[in-house]
Amino acid sequence: MAGSNEFKVMGSLSLGKDAQNLLSDKRITLLEHVGACGSITQAAKAAGLSYKGAWDAVDAMNSMFGEPLVVTMTGGKGGGGTQLTPTGIRIVDAFRALHREHQRFMQAVSAGIEDFDNIYQLIRRLSMKTSARNQFFGKVSSIKQGPVNVEVELTLTGGDKIHSVITHDGLDSLSLEVGSEAWALVKASWIILALPDAAGKVSARNKLIGKITRIVSGGVNTEIVLQLEGGNTVSAIITNESVAELNLAEGIEVCAVFKASSVIMGITD
Repeated sequence: MAGSNEFKVMGSLSLGKDAQNLLSDKRITLLEHVGACGSITQAAKAAGLSYKGAWDAVDAMNSMFGEPLVVTMTGGKGGGGTQLTPTGIRIVDAFRALHREHQRFMQAVSAGIEDFDNIYQLIRRLSMKTSARNQFFGKVSSIKQGPVNVEVELTLTGGDKIHSVITHDGLDSLSLEVGSEAWALVKASWIILALPDAAGKVSARNKLIGKITRIVSGGVNTEIVLQLEGGNTVSAIITNESVAELNLAEGIEVCAVFKASSVIMGITD
């Protein structure tokens, strides 16, 4: 039996020409009650509508199809009443057939999602908006407390690690602990590029090695994009002179260097 925490894909079905002229499940239910009760008053009550609201819905549907779906009968053995027209009956049957197919489709989609938790996390990541060019997602793998600041190590998907130095207040406000999911934000202009041999002589805490996959030159600066072994990408903005001095080109392996104090930590609510 499926657990109560299992996620399913859900949706509703509506038909119509535009947002103002829709044939919805609620209106179809009203028509079904009209057919069963033979009374607009009883049908409105069963559908949870006011008498006026029910007639407004009926009038809208009649106008939508250009012919009556509901008619009022007077006199007769039963003293009159309201009933569906043959067109109304066909509309109800057609909608219910579509609704059954829609439900089967939604169930099939739900069954096809084998790892909804990971997909949900991806959706959450896509909802993150920031001006920082580099946005790294991962899990906190280490927290080192200091007298003034805290060093947080974030392990990215793919295994690369990023270190950030934040305040104790920052740690508390984000409720970070080992295992927490978090973001590391780094502006492209804060990243220095160096050849791997030279990067070892730099004191910056973060050193990510990757290969250049794209170079976008500008009038003064150039954007360099490199891909890390773990699959993440890093963007750096450096001067055109630096590009020439380092002889940077696509396919060359370089190291992205940046201070732990340049990393902004964040979480998705």
